[in-house]
Amino acid sequence: MKITILCVGKIKESFYRQAVEEYSKRLSGYCKTEVVEVADEMTRDGAGAAQEELVRKKEGERLLSRIRPDAFVITLEITGKKMDSLQFADLLQKIGTEGKSHIQFVIGGSLGLHHLVSEKADIKLSFSDMTFPHQLMRVILCEQIYRGYRIINRAPYHK
Repeated sequence: MKITILCVGKIKESFYRQAVEEYSKRLSGYCKTEVVEVADEMTRDGAGAAQEELVRKKEGERLLSRIRPDAFVITLEITGKKMDSLQFADLLQKIGTEGKSHIQFVIGGSLGLHHLVSEKADIKLSFSDMTFPHQLMRVILCEQIYRGYRIINRAPYHK
């Protein structure tokens, strides 16, 4: 299985980068992972709704250009489906057994995803009703993917 984390912007904090690298290294025994970053748009403080929509649209176009038609696409959205770690592991396993060999997780920028990106999702997934920094979300996602593969392989880690 190939897993791509497609996201807006670069991680500025070294501790987030190190955590993503650590989980990517741990995942190498289960799947091939890559992080693909697209440029983010500057959003001025106090930007109006029209300006924010333009930012989401520009970032969305960049994301859409990187979404593969043969991939299973999972967008991370606050309004998406919630599941626990066991359900998430089942989802990962089910995608693989149904013949998909590539999963693309899509994380938007600080303003979220444009609706055209959201419409490309096979599944919209939410990790919480809370809002997380999109850079931290990469770490959380990598950890949950790793946890999912450990569950699938009945390896100690989950509890």
